[in-house]
Amino acid sequence: MAHKEEWFNDESFWEQYAPVMFDEKHWAEVPDVADGVIRLARFKGAPRVLDLCCGFGRLTLEFARRGFAATGVDITESYLKTAREDAIYENLDIEFTKEDVRDFKRPEFFDVAVNLYISFGYFADPLDDKKFIQNAYDSLKRGGTLIIDTLGKEIAVRDFVESEWFERAGFFVLTEYEAVDSWSSLKNRWIIIKDGKQIERTFTQRLYSAAELRSLLFEAGFAEVEIYGDWHEAVYDNSAERLIVVGRKSR
Repeated sequence: MAHKEEWFNDESFWEQYAPVMFDEKHWAEVPDVADGVIRLARFKGAPRVLDLCCGFGRLTLEFARRGFAATGVDITESYLKTAREDAIYENLDIEFTKEDVRDFKRPEFFDVAVNLYISFGYFADPLDDKKFIQNAYDSLKRGGTLIIDTLGKEIAVRDFVESEWFERAGFFVLTEYEAVDSWSSLKNRWIIIKDGKQIERTFTQRLYSAAELRSLLFEAGFAEVEIYGDWHEAVYDNSAERLIVVGRKSR
């Protein structure tokens, strides 16, 4: 299905910002995140895992290393090319598919689906968020689990700053933030500078509270929805590190 071009369809954005978004720290935490997913999904046997918006396949590769049948879906070809090369190098049998997650659906095929690293809520049309969740639900077997790891509205408000500077992966980075439409969204302006060259991009993320995201999962058909504040099943409260929503399909 053809979709209107949006900012995330520009492959040059992902190539230019990759060193900042996927630095060594983010790669190093992959095993711990995988442990958290396994814990929350209650893995049994060797499940089929669907990694939605997989990027370079950090988690997809890790699941495959642990013996799970893994499929990664993303729209950025350069990222998928790197992921496929890494899989070949490690002799891992992984399916990497270039497709928009608003279209990808494989009915009742997967045991677990994940959407990690705050990659939810960027579609211009909020109905596309619902479509994304519905596709994930339809792709799960009975008893399957969907895990979304994102920036909760509560955390965004708690930690809000108008701007900040930091250095990462050899780049100087300036970020500016603006609450939009009564905190329904967060506008991001990222400027990266290296060797005298400056690149600037602006994008907006739709923010969901824990209650709002839970409602979306129930609307899609999930029988149970659990909310956590970290990968160790902490309560989602004022000290939460992240918003993790776990939807379980009825058996």
